[in-house]
Amino acid sequence: MAEWSALAVPSPSLVLMVGPAGSGKTTFCRRNFPASSVISSDDCRAAVAGDPADQAATPAAFALAHERLEARLRRRRLAVLDATSLAPHARAAALDLAARHHLPAVAIVLDLPPETCARQDAARPARRRVGRGVIDAHAAALRTALDALPGEGFRAIHRLRGDRQAAGRRVALEPLPCDRTADSGPFDIIGDVHGCLRELRLLLERLGYRRRTPRGPYAHPRGRRAVFLGDLVDRGPRIVETARLAMAMAGAGSALCVPGNHDAELAAILLGGAPDDPPGPGTARSLEQIAAAARSGRTFRSRFPGFVASLPAHLLLDGGRLAVAHAGLRAEYLGRDSHQVRRFALFGENTGGIDRYGLPVRVNWARQYAGRTFVVYGHTPVPRPEAIGNTLNIDTGCVYGGALTALRWPEREAVTVRAPRIYYRSPRTRRLGIGIRARTRYEPTA
Repeated sequence: MAEWSALAVPSPSLVLMVGPAGSGKTTFCRRNFPASSVISSDDCRAAVAGDPADQAATPAAFALAHERLEARLRRRRLAVLDATSLAPHARAAALDLAARHHLPAVAIVLDLPPETCARQDAARPARRRVGRGVIDAHAAALRTALDALPGEGFRAIHRLRGDRQAAGRRVALEPLPCDRTADSGPFDIIGDVHGCLRELRLLLERLGYRRRTPRGPYAHPRGRRAVFLGDLVDRGPRIVETARLAMAMAGAGSALCVPGNHDAELAAILLGGAPDDPPGPGTARSLEQIAAAARSGRTFRSRFPGFVASLPAHLLLDGGRLAVAHAGLRAEYLGRDSHQVRRFALFGENTGGIDRYGLPVRVNWARQYAGRTFVVYGHTPVPRPEAIGNTLNIDTGCVYGGALTALRWPEREAVTVRAPRIYYRSPRTRRLGIGIRARTRYEPTA
């Protein structure tokens, strides 16, 4: 049998099997997925009507199938729908379940010749056979479905052509990129840097990180890792060098990183995306420094967008006890991945209104957070680390003249380096950094 690479399927996710009757969907599921994760339309017909072949029970069977799918997705579990999924409305209903629970959807298409499907259909018990006419109709519907699938919102579409591929390919279940629950650290979580290279180097050294060579990445001799909360760029004095330092640490395995909204905006501009409005003064400063950096700026321009694109919007760490996101995250979004989750992690929540400076009015989501996971975030500058419930904001406004803060985990101790001056003035902020203690232990507040 030919060797093929495994099909990468995120778990948890919603998996839709797509293919005509007789294409081997049930056999594929039995071979590749845990039995508890598979919801079969035939089994649901049997549950509601006592006969898996009773087509009159199809509406009730799919209502039950969707109920079972939703129960698994709600609990962040892999859910596989074993059905033909050839009708657009059937796929749309399943995709809506995945979107509602902020999990990706994957389609696995078994594209086998009608003759093969008919032969396999004939080998089934008589009461389960659908006949060549139905299979030919399914084959025609599959051709239409193949054109529609790319525009329907699937995270991935795996198309297996012929019975040899369908029999030979295997599935590799992989955790979502945000799921690092098996990683217990210890960590040093670093707030918004905004190009403040001097303070970042001092903070890393204060935390015990060292370079083995003068230009090598920082690493901790005891295996601790930094976790950057995003907004590496914009506004500060040495943007290119700051981002390159973080990228080098991430590449060497001595740091993890999530993106900030300013990182995402700069990456989009470097890729040639045209923003609706001219770049703000902070982003303009990044572009000026990149242009002035000559050769290193060209290298940065080519590498930074890919680096940002590779980052999960948030990270769930240490058995689910810790989460990090640039702007924070609601409890129901933790460990999930959707456009809505990513947008909240980068931008937080706004009221929709505009303040007197012409900027969006932000909602303090942390006041409503009641999750058990401790969430560390930045995005909104505060004079000193701000603990609200089971959350902690460590953006202490270094670029505005405040300080750069790290939270040591699991110790829950804050370590800070003060900025010697104001690098960037914002109409929304005033000078920060007054009264920050060098080390403070942060526990959840009541």
